[in-house]
Amino acid sequence: MITGSQCRAARALTDLSRENLAISAGVSVETIADFERKLAEPTEDEVFALQSALETAGAVFISDNGRGIGARLKFTKSEAKRIAILENEGGIVTPDRVP
Repeated sequence: MITGSQCRAARALTDLSRENLAISAGVSVETIADFERKLAEPTEDEVFALQSALETAGAVFISDNGRGIGARLKFTKSEAKRIAILENEGGIVTPDRVP
């Protein structure tokens, strides 16, 4: 399940207002505001609805893997294809250090 901070970050990344997220998730704007401000904890069903709506909008949530939690955007198919092409271009392998 996501945290209020992840919700706020994912909303910013996906350019969703609280009002639009509330409509998408079927949750009140006040619930989202209180969750993001850590004033109240929504029910598990409400958090799941928020997470699902944000994932549908393109957010990916990073769980705590010892390096912290977070949120990022999904790659589109064309972005993933371009990345794969760049990664498979070959060439001389060198360190990433800049002199």
